Amino acid sequence: MKDLRAHSKKIYVFALALFVGTNIKAQVDYKKIADQLNTITTAVPFLVISPDSRAGGMGDVGCASSTDVNSIHWNPSKLAFADKKMGIGVSYTPWLRALVPDINLAYLSGYYKTKKRGSIGASLRYFSLGDITFTDANGNVIGQFRPNEFAIDVAYATKLSNNFSVGGAVRYINSNLTGGTVVEGAGTHPGRSVAVDISALYRKDKIKIGDKKGIVGVGLNISNIGAKMSYSDRNGKNNSDFIPINLRLGASLTLQLDEYNSIAFMADANKLLVPTPPVYKHVVDSNGVETNVIEYDANGDPVIAAGKDPNRGVVEGMFGSFNDAPGGGKEELHEINYSIGMEYWYNKLFAIRAGYFYEHPKKGNRQYFTIGAGVKYNVFGLDFAYLIPTKQKNPLENTLRFSLTFDFDAFKSQNDEKSE
Repeated sequence: MKDLRAHSKKIYVFALALFVGTNIKAQVDYKKIADQLNTITTAVPFLVISPDSRAGGMGDVGCASSTDVNSIHWNPSKLAFADKKMGIGVSYTPWLRALVPDINLAYLSGYYKTKKRGSIGASLRYFSLGDITFTDANGNVIGQFRPNEFAIDVAYATKLSNNFSVGGAVRYINSNLTGGTVVEGAGTHPGRSVAVDISALYRKDKIKIGDKKGIVGVGLNISNIGAKMSYSDRNGKNNSDFIPINLRLGASLTLQLDEYNSIAFMADANKLLVPTPPVYKHVVDSNGVETNVIEYDANGDPVIAAGKDPNRGVVEGMFGSFNDAPGGGKEELHEINYSIGMEYWYNKLFAIRAGYFYEHPKKGNRQYFTIGAGVKYNVFGLDFAYLIPTKQKNPLENTLRFSLTFDFDAFKSQNDEKSE
């Protein structure tokens, strides 16, 4: 995909902002490998972008929060605890709005609660990269195209007991970044994959904390477990990339302060279950000084100085992701992202939200505060989110995101009242 990005300034800018960092090929002090910049990149990173404004206003927390129409992304098993019969939501997120006006993420989701202990859900995620112009090595225009990516999900969740649920989702992913443009003599095609999510949730209602009633939740979601993705007709083991297989753990505590006021505190931890880039050995010149040129073995493969070969199968890559960082255990801990959030509701009509997201500086350095608000009126709910970066530029800074939800239970109640 590096060749493809070279033909599109817009795709390059998008990738740079989304991946947040590049690998630096310079002299490496192997004793301090864990403290070197070593970001992990995957195909279709749009799958891990927070799609809705409720979670977006709480630091991208959602694994154990209360159920809503966007639960498929955060933890499908939450759908089993839905207190409404049915819900639908739509979200819109402008992307890189400070640089370009036509990149955005749209998300449509919904669920239906069955008569027994289960719920079904579905969602559509669409990421448009705007209009781009492809050029050859000489700068000649060879075509116009609007790259896009989308994912379609179907999910199911069921309660195994009053306090415990399990759930899963099946996802079809399509990523069309080139429109079939030939690059350096090789044909290209959309990247496609099928993935699954596996999740669980423990939720305990009516607990007592002092003189307040509360709800405790603990959740787990392993998402995007699926085949690697390829965009080129070239052969070779380096021609496919991992999709963002992700492990998310979360916990929440909700307190009912009084008849009208409630507050919830949430925290999530995330880790990509894909290989960490190794540190490659560099050629040493005649003076014994290490150069910027990577050393290759007799088979034409780069020689690894620390870490493990990233060209592995999906299962091996997932399990190996816990011990393959070239910097050892210290670097493995750096790969965990943390987010915390808070949500206050007044009379279930108006909400105020805040949160913080932290990624280690050596793994991308995404660190930002978020604020948000929500309001419910009859059958409609409207949520807003705003992101404030603290360390570096972010594709969502200076951008207002919003989500619209529909409460069909309230709609049915209104119709019943009118019929009476």
